[in-house]
Amino acid sequence: MNQLKNVAFIGNSLPRRCGIATFTTDLQHAVSKSPAHVATAIVVMTDHGHVYDYPPEVRLSIADENRDDYIRAADVLNSGNFDVACLQHEFGIFGGENGEHIVALLSRLKMPVVTTLHTVLAEPSSGQRRVLNKIIDLSDKLVVMAEKGRTLLSEVYHVAAEKIEVVPHGIPDMPFLEPAVSKAGLGFDGRSVILTFGLLSPNKGIEVMIDAMPLILKSRPDAVYVILGATHPNLVRDEGEAYRESLVTRVNDLGIEDSVVFLDRFVDKATLLEFISMCDVYATPYLNEAQMTSGTLAYSFGLGKAVVSTPYWHAQELLANDRGVLVPFGDPTAIGREIASLLTNDARRDVMRRQAYQTSRPMTWQKTAERYLALFSQVAIQNLARRPAASKNVVMQKAPPLPELQLGYFMSMCDDTGLFQHAVYSVPDRAHGYCVDDNARALLLSVALNEPGERLLPEALPSRFASFVQHAWNPDEKHFRNFMGFDRRWLEDKGSQDSHGRTLWALGECARGDTSPSRRAWATALFAQALPTVEGFGSPRAWAFALLGLDGYCAASPQDVLAQHIRSSLADRMMDIFHRVERTGWTWFEENLSYDNARLCQALIVTGLGAARPDYVAAGLKSLRWLLTIQTGPEGLFRPIGTDGFTDRTGEVKHFDQQPLEASATIAACHAAWRVGHDITWKKEAAKAFAWFLGSNDLSLPVVDLETGSCRDGLHPTRLNENRGGESVVCYLLGLLEYRKLSRASGHPSTFGQLRALTA
Repeated sequence: MNQLKNVAFIGNSLPRRCGIATFTTDLQHAVSKSPAHVATAIVVMTDHGHVYDYPPEVRLSIADENRDDYIRAADVLNSGNFDVACLQHEFGIFGGENGEHIVALLSRLKMPVVTTLHTVLAEPSSGQRRVLNKIIDLSDKLVVMAEKGRTLLSEVYHVAAEKIEVVPHGIPDMPFLEPAVSKAGLGFDGRSVILTFGLLSPNKGIEVMIDAMPLILKSRPDAVYVILGATHPNLVRDEGEAYRESLVTRVNDLGIEDSVVFLDRFVDKATLLEFISMCDVYATPYLNEAQMTSGTLAYSFGLGKAVVSTPYWHAQELLANDRGVLVPFGDPTAIGREIASLLTNDARRDVMRRQAYQTSRPMTWQKTAERYLALFSQVAIQNLARRPAASKNVVMQKAPPLPELQLGYFMSMCDDTGLFQHAVYSVPDRAHGYCVDDNARALLLSVALNEPGERLLPEALPSRFASFVQHAWNPDEKHFRNFMGFDRRWLEDKGSQDSHGRTLWALGECARGDTSPSRRAWATALFAQALPTVEGFGSPRAWAFALLGLDGYCAASPQDVLAQHIRSSLADRMMDIFHRVERTGWTWFEENLSYDNARLCQALIVTGLGAARPDYVAAGLKSLRWLLTIQTGPEGLFRPIGTDGFTDRTGEVKHFDQQPLEASATIAACHAAWRVGHDITWKKEAAKAFAWFLGSNDLSLPVVDLETGSCRDGLHPTRLNENRGGESVVCYLLGLLEYRKLSRASGHPSTFGQLRALTA
């Protein structure tokens, strides 16, 4: 904990009048006063049309509806050397649809995030779920104040158990006092006082308590119900004081105006504690059980008050085992009967008060601050080890050299039809013919060679690969065929979903980057024809390949609204399965790992960059970091998932056979990740994956022949697979080009990469 130096709180602050402002201020003060000597600051949301005289602890104010303010705040926090950011989340205090603007801030933060969820909805709207899922993804830890919150996060939002902490709402550390002294000071001497405090709004159930007063007065004519608190500012803005006036009218109609006192003010903490101290019974007659946290309940309970409450979630837990009294929602008779019983039975009331006080001692703000500081320290330490680090015994101590690009073997694997699918050793195998998968990859290679400084393929080759793709299109099935015999006869009417998606990927890149304007136009037209088919697919890899193609196509045809819609739909599907499947120790999209795994991460990252969606980027980075840990051997070498049955989350990782396409995909995904924030770690991870080709692998044998550019089909447990098929050689060449481009790329982390530029 001594290593923790600076913590930023993001929420509201006094003197703004709301529960989040009170909580954030109290928590910040408690942490700053702890023996840990941690410096603190607050970043606040300021609601439209208001100006507040914030204390010095407030470092920055965000106009809640101004998205640019959130982005600027992230810059300030990143430059402020904060170890941890602690977000106080409640729907309604952040701008954008369902408070989405806060994601623009969180997604840019370099430090770990601990989020306190003041509300966890059991039945969120689709928009609320989407925003909260983003916040969950961007948070290292989630804090709730009741066990019900833990249950909902697990069952409704599928959050891993180790990510959730329950820390009760903090309370002032006050002595156990009798009410008489405070009553005299506040003018209620000789009265039996019932208190409700907090911002006034219809969901608080004040009218139920008012209706209960005649029954209470029959037993205790000296009883007085004190309603302490200003009307909620949002209610005043929308309706004025109509609600308060309706309550006053209700009191007058019942003829109990001498027994109900309205104190229309927002009091400071010292005054509030005086009022709580003087009450005999505290009442929280809320109308809805979906109340995860109540600061008013916590404070009254912590000061040793007898509490009568409706059974909302927080009250159910805090008042269990006779620590308070629970009554049905909206039942004035029940609440009146129970309060009257407590006011006429001093012994029972005193036992309840003392039990509440003793139970609440671990909830003091000092103890709460200790719990939060322990969490902050934990995530700060974990953040240092978040990205995969090489073992001390890594064979490759520095980035591998950049080999010369050799295309001779690749061209020997092509004939006048296209790229052969397989080889026997280095001899093209005519028996297995061709496939659209490999020819689409070859088309990708031809486009990649259009980069400045690279050597173009002879024009006949990209034309041949494009012709193969065109011939593979089956307009009747709206689908690409895949396998073709050496005699040029198709072996199927339509290929797999994955081959269709991979072909779209090649077409999208061709539409964006081919040197031939005519071929770009061809690729654009065929892509548009074939794209809608993907909407019916269920394969996450097909979605990922299509998204990679859409990255190129949408750049070339930004006016295509349908393509943008499908891009969002596919990315949302990937996000959905990611949230549903992710579990402790399994940060992935499926229940198993199979082939081309890193393409799923890459697809979300590039889509997030292209569509200005930080949530997509965050999920892509998160899954890629996890995948890299799975694909790192004990000596720090790149060890891709093997094809021997692949790997599911309940079994051990399959290490063989290892294939070139995994290394190539990982290099490309790391390049995409590097573009987000220019983090040098991604270059290092790409270097490890590329070094696999050169011999930094489990067999310490080179997979590629640098003189010819041929690439073996992979690693068996004890030997190389000496066959050198079309997929392997193209994957190596694509990996080499990607690695060369990444190695030569420059940039400074303060630019925050393309994502910042697109979303600022």
